[in-house]
Amino acid sequence: MTTPLLQLLDQCAALHHHLCPRQVLGVRMGVLAGKVLSLDLPQTDKRLLTIMETDGCGADGVAVATQCWVGRRTMRIEDYGKMAATFVDTVTTRAVRITPILEARHLSLDYAPEAENPWQAQLIGYQRIPDEMLLSVQEVRLKTPLEKIVSAAGKRAHCEACGEEIMNEREVRCGEKVLCKACAGNRYYESD
Repeated sequence: MTTPLLQLLDQCAALHHHLCPRQVLGVRMGVLAGKVLSLDLPQTDKRLLTIMETDGCGADGVAVATQCWVGRRTMRIEDYGKMAATFVDTVTTRAVRITPILEARHLSLDYAPEAENPWQAQLIGYQRIPDEMLLSVQEVRLKTPLEKIVSAAGKRAHCEACGEEIMNEREVRCGEKVLCKACAGNRYYESD
């Protein structure tokens, strides 16, 4: 049974100690994904995989609505700095990308005439605007096969350069060597 919107927003607010417009968008995106993919959300299994295009409040809203979490390996963050998410049914492999409609920010003023400022109008308006006026849904196909994204739990390798353990088939083969992504040249940090 699908959890009502206000209950999801309360759960999200408890997680953050407040509620903001992006949390509302995230919750609405997650709820809509369930409708479009015909999945009962929040999920109790790991059938839905979410790929968020930003971190922060919106990702937590999606997580509360779907029960996709980084720690459960059902949410990935590909930080493009966009309030967007791709939702993948891991059984059917059907995928949809959901984004807020750009005009929704301005439209929120019409849906929350009692708001005292634009931020409050977005907070209230995003709860009231109909899905089709708030969010855009696009059918997409993953460029990386789902099996490669999800991988296999329990698979381990050791980097031949740094000696660190590599989990879930994330190693890189460079000739005959097994390396972690960092040692293969895709490092986000530098050593002092």
